[in-house]
Amino acid sequence: MHSERTSVGLDVHARSVAAAAVDGVTGELRRARLTPSHDHILSWIEQLDGPVAVAYEAGPTGFGLYRALTAAGIRCVVAAPSKLQRPSGDRVKTDAKDAVHLARLLRLGEITPVTVPTVDQEAARDLVRAREDCRGDLMRARHRLSKLLLRHGQVYCGGAAWTGPHDRWLRKQRFASPAVTLTFESDYEVVQVVTARRDRLDAAIAAMAVDSEFTPIVYRLGCLRGIATLTAFALAVEIGDWHRFTGNSIGSFLGLVPSEHSSGASRVQGSITKTGNTHARRLLVEAAWHHRTRYLPGKPLRDRWELAPAAARQRGDAGNRRLHARWVSFNLRRKKAVTANAAIARELASWCWSLAVLD
Repeated sequence: MHSERTSVGLDVHARSVAAAAVDGVTGELRRARLTPSHDHILSWIEQLDGPVAVAYEAGPTGFGLYRALTAAGIRCVVAAPSKLQRPSGDRVKTDAKDAVHLARLLRLGEITPVTVPTVDQEAARDLVRAREDCRGDLMRARHRLSKLLLRHGQVYCGGAAWTGPHDRWLRKQRFASPAVTLTFESDYEVVQVVTARRDRLDAAIAAMAVDSEFTPIVYRLGCLRGIATLTAFALAVEIGDWHRFTGNSIGSFLGLVPSEHSSGASRVQGSITKTGNTHARRLLVEAAWHHRTRYLPGKPLRDRWELAPAAARQRGDAGNRRLHARWVSFNLRRKKAVTANAAIARELASWCWSLAVLD
């Protein structure tokens, strides 16, 4: 329990901050319109009767304000926007009302906070998300190029696309129209540029994965099939503190549990909720497909095992066998593949948690 006298709610935007302060002794409500400057916000808070606690919603402005307030000795809570309670009959939403609402919820202790990453963790997360954005850019660039060729009757039939032979085939394409030639060269150049950017990011992530605070977790997660260095590092930085979850709750955090509508004796389950961290959920769903094939540890997996402690290797081997057996069970029951894979991804998240918290 916290016993600050004044509770402050801040509705933070890029160019303005709506502030509201509730005095727990007198009940007085004070409001102000501030600039996003941390010094301006701190100077206004210092005028209030202390001690003071502050709350604001997590958003695009980041965690700089939280760090500035914490450094000044002020307790700050960054609220999870999706968990804020709002009256169903309240149809008016303004910045000032949001600030008052935050202040009152903070006073009641009804705010669910988000986990604030350290500066190093946030930097690593930015790098991982830059790589994720690059992956999406590369996919779109490749689609534009391949669909341009398809419209002009050029279809590659020499094996897998976006390989060395496919690249040599692309370089040989010629068109009668100068406009089409220019379009093709432009799209092909974009593919080459984005591919080079992706490779640079991959190299940076691989270097950080072997020499950072996340290295032990990366090595332990690598004991599972489908989770190599890039995936393991991304999961480590996106989830951050694994100890705040359990094997059952991490699937819910990642949106891999079925949605449900129950009333009385009826219980109806639907598709997965898809809440929480989208990037981490996509990585787990992709990794889950690797467990569908027969489990025979190959050289890449055995090389990753060499980097992990013995307990992690044993745990990873047990997880790989269990997840493949689950796939066999789903196939025997003729379960739809995408539905089965979502269930495997949910259990894979639990195995990842057990390895991440392994001492």
